[in-house]
Amino acid sequence: MSQTYSTADLIKILTDERQACMAGKRLNLAVSPSGSPFLDKFLQPEGLQRFTAYRNFRAAVQDYQRQHKISGIVWQTLTIKGKYLHFPKVDEQLAALPEDVELLKTAKTELFEFWHQSTADMDFHLSLNGGKAYRLVAQADVDRIMQRTEWASLSQQGSPSQLEIILQLGWGNPEDATYRHGFPESGSEYIHAVNPGQQPFV
Repeated sequence: MSQTYSTADLIKILTDERQACMAGKRLNLAVSPSGSPFLDKFLQPEGLQRFTAYRNFRAAVQDYQRQHKISGIVWQTLTIKGKYLHFPKVDEQLAALPEDVELLKTAKTELFEFWHQSTADMDFHLSLNGGKAYRLVAQADVDRIMQRTEWASLSQQGSPSQLEIILQLGWGNPEDATYRHGFPESGSEYIHAVNPGQQPFV
């Protein structure tokens, strides 16, 4: 009987393959940067060939994952201002199975409660233009976006004096939502909570 890989196995396989592609050990030589043989003489195709090789490999792993019903969920733990949350998140390199999305939906309420408790007295900034700009928003604005949200995720960065708590409010397919590949069917908004008067990290 052949082995079926676990979620952790697939994450390790993808991590190793990405490193190999970035090191130039894997190239998709069929990729043409511009599609024009004349222009391609002046372009360096190796970067695109590395990226395409990894993207194709990841697509094959995600097909395997769906075929064998291997979850894309990893569990994250956050401790912010003495408060603790253990929550599900889809690994950024894996696909979300339908049951994974349902799990994310059921975790949303607890995640929102943690967000409200952890960000009291903080300023909120809505990410615009893929994180290139931010707009200061009120809690009521965040609450309106939360009402339209199907699933959510949290992360943090910085130190207590320069803390940033990032709330991802998503809809549709998680792997298509992060970089807006599937917009408008899938997408997400990002709210950055920072200490009063501070700006999100760029």
